[in-house]
Amino acid sequence: MTTPVVSIAYHSGFGHTAVLAEAVRAGAADTGATVHLVDVAGITDEQWELLDASDAIVFGSPTYMGTASGAFHAFAEASSKRWFTRAWQDKLAAGFTNSASKSGDKLHTLQFFTVLAAQHGMHWVGLGLMPGWNSSTASENDLNRLGFFLGAAAQSNNDQGPEGVHKADIATAEHLGRRVAEQARIFVAGRAAA
Repeated sequence: MTTPVVSIAYHSGFGHTAVLAEAVRAGAADTGATVHLVDVAGITDEQWELLDASDAIVFGSPTYMGTASGAFHAFAEASSKRWFTRAWQDKLAAGFTNSASKSGDKLHTLQFFTVLAAQHGMHWVGLGLMPGWNSSTASENDLNRLGFFLGAAAQSNNDQGPEGVHKADIATAEHLGRRVAEQARIFVAGRAAA
């Protein structure tokens, strides 16, 4: 059985998104996948090569002013070199984001990630969870407590540091990592069988 390679290309302005990136890494690693964390704010040539050699790339960024951070946008623009050569064609893609507000226009950041993935010819992997915390018997501790389908979304209070990232959001990010790694394993096995 081939071990899938999952890379997490992320930016974290104040540490909250780094906590989520680590949770995605842990979830993917739990499945036996090889996982790489790539902080795109200081990406090296070797890290670009890690992304090129990955079966799946998970994009992560805080949501600032209704979209991904400037550092993530700079990375996305720099990925155009991969776009020209189709280096990421047919890889799997997924995403996660964080903001201080419950909504915080996080959906737009996840949509930005999906368009980036589509331009590269990648296949998007959604969260695959029903929404939590949406009934009288539900709780803020439910997985997918904010009710996103496109990717993992987290809310962290703006007066707390990375230690304030909600445990349910961390668990949701871990779920995303497991899901991406499991889908990558199926995808790699299917490609090998074809």
